[in-house]
Amino acid sequence: MAVNLDALQNVDGFIGAAVVDSESGMCLGTLGGGPSLDLEVAAAGNCEVVRAKRKTMASLQLKDRIEDILITLGKYYHLIRPLETNDGVFIYLALNRNQANLAMARVTLREYEKSVDLAA
Repeated sequence: MAVNLDALQNVDGFIGAAVVDSESGMCLGTLGGGPSLDLEVAAAGNCEVVRAKRKTMASLQLKDRIEDILITLGKYYHLIRPLETNDGVFIYLALNRNQANLAMARVTLREYEKSVDLAA
């Protein structure tokens, strides 16, 4: 199964994106990346981030869902957004912080999520 991520490459500061199965760490689709960002490694690592957040939420008995997770680095933004329709899958988006508009990236990611069809 492959997911088309082309719509995300127009986000200002785009470096790479992936749709990831959070249980297996397997990428269902990738776009971008390269020598500075191995999307397969990033996907697997971000599975651990999502699992840790879910475990913490369960420990706190929070009856809520993750909308998105933002990791801010010196040069990059990393956005993780579990799908509303299948929270076992998340979208990962890496951006150059100097070129990105974080608010617009979040809006674009939310809109893009509506187009993700895992049945294809």
